[in-house]
Amino acid sequence: MQASNPEIGTAALPPIPAKRYFTIGEVSELCGVKAHVLRYWEQEFTQLKPVKRSGNRRYYQHHEVMLIRRIRHLLYDEGFTISGARNRLGEAAIHQHEEAEATTRYKAVIADIRREIEQTLAALKS
Repeated sequence: MQASNPEIGTAALPPIPAKRYFTIGEVSELCGVKAHVLRYWEQEFTQLKPVKRSGNRRYYQHHEVMLIRRIRHLLYDEGFTISGARNRLGEAAIHQHEEAEATTRYKAVIADIRREIEQTLAALKS
């Protein structure tokens, strides 16, 4: 399969407004998925955990709306099964974690080099 881009196939979807929380109805419209499908996906994808308030009403945050669009893209546009999409999302999470670790290592190396340069400059000045 080709590399997945969550924006492919979502061109017809409306932009996500700058809000903190979205109701299930709003998310349904923003993602082009019915509410019962969203409730089912909550059971299948552990990353999807909307806040539940009084009366068991679900409130989704911006990152969850983006995740739902990504799930929708994997299932509807790329033809993944639920388990295949779950695996792909897991791979993406591992890749993001590895990138974060590499960035942390690079920053530490740069900080060490900077300290060495500052020490060398201080030694040259004295």
